[in-house]
Amino acid sequence: MRIALAQLTSGRDVAANLDLVRDWTQRAAGQDAELIVFPEATMRAFGNSLTDIAEPLDGPFATGVQQIAGQCGVTIAVGMFTPGDRGHVRNTLLVAGPAGIVSSYDKIHLFDAFGFAESDTVTAGTSPTVAAVGKTTVGLAVCYDIRFPGLFIQLADLGATVTIVPASWGAGVSAAERAGKLRQWRLLARARALDSTCFVVAVGQADPASADRDAEHAPSSAPTGIGHSMVVAPDGQILCELADSAEVRVVQIDPKEVDAVRASLPVLANRARTVRPSL
Repeated sequence: MRIALAQLTSGRDVAANLDLVRDWTQRAAGQDAELIVFPEATMRAFGNSLTDIAEPLDGPFATGVQQIAGQCGVTIAVGMFTPGDRGHVRNTLLVAGPAGIVSSYDKIHLFDAFGFAESDTVTAGTSPTVAAVGKTTVGLAVCYDIRFPGLFIQLADLGATVTIVPASWGAGVSAAERAGKLRQWRLLARARALDSTCFVVAVGQADPASADRDAEHAPSSAPTGIGHSMVVAPDGQILCELADSAEVRVVQIDPKEVDAVRASLPVLANRARTVRPSL
């Protein structure tokens, strides 16, 4: 399975961001990628209003993504915003293929941490979700979800051998905070791969500062990305890690390798039957 990590920096303009999805998908499809994973908030970067651009899955942005997937003959996973409750939005991961929408997932764990309150504007999802991409069952998670092992174990129970985690990781303000958040990002991606014995494909927004685009993003408390997208094997080994700037990288994995890891490290099978993972 050839997966593209599309580590871009989205901005405020939804149409311009959709153009980025088109351009980057064409580039990845030219490298024979089957699944292209874009970051959380690709539709519009955090630090900007979201309620005025949220739209249903038959709206212009999602329809445009579906058309791009059809034109390129690939599956696209991309972060967008759909209408939520009481004037809020939902932080939605759309998965679209050549034949239309494959699946969608509303982020369950909202980022109310490090001085940011996602729940002020976002309605939480409730349902763990997987998507069929070819013959592979792919688990869906978004950013802050990566701190909650129970979700990744549930996705494995639903058949996932690969879990994708589009993100817009908060960097903090100081250099020390940034270094700490990067260490956590790496650690969490590896831990979730080991917890679930799945491949973890974590794709973040590039660091806006690397493209001199800070002016497009509001206050530093908004999680606008640090880059360092990565692919982690089910044994916890980092197979690929990008730097902090915008880049598309195609990585080939074999989901069948999960069977061998689970045979030698059967943590899912060895769970105490009285223990049930919570979200």
